[in-house]
Amino acid sequence: MIDSPFNPKGPRASTRSKDNMSLKEAIESLLRVYQLQNKYDETYIVAHWEEIMGKPIAARTTKVFIKDKKLFLGIDSAPLKKELLMAKQKMIELLNKTAQQDIITEVVFL
Repeated sequence: MIDSPFNPKGPRASTRSKDNMSLKEAIESLLRVYQLQNKYDETYIVAHWEEIMGKPIAARTTKVFIKDKKLFLGIDSAPLKKELLMAKQKMIELLNKTAQQDIITEVVFL
């Protein structure tokens, strides 16, 4: 047989070496090195707000953003705002659990 890069039994076809890593590992390493992991997690929470909190809450949410570990929420329903205010600590725990680290310390209602 002829040795070619397309021949799976040729010299170039080998298993992954120790220096190679998966795309997921490379991205995680990149985020760690450039200290972007927190910003990535903040963006993930904002982008997936509906999935995390559910459609009824997301439908009444007008603004969601995070700054200095504070989650700022605009809620257009007074009863829902009151309900979320009473469950603020539970909401913080849920969001931090989703991000797998403490990125939210306080919730501010606009």
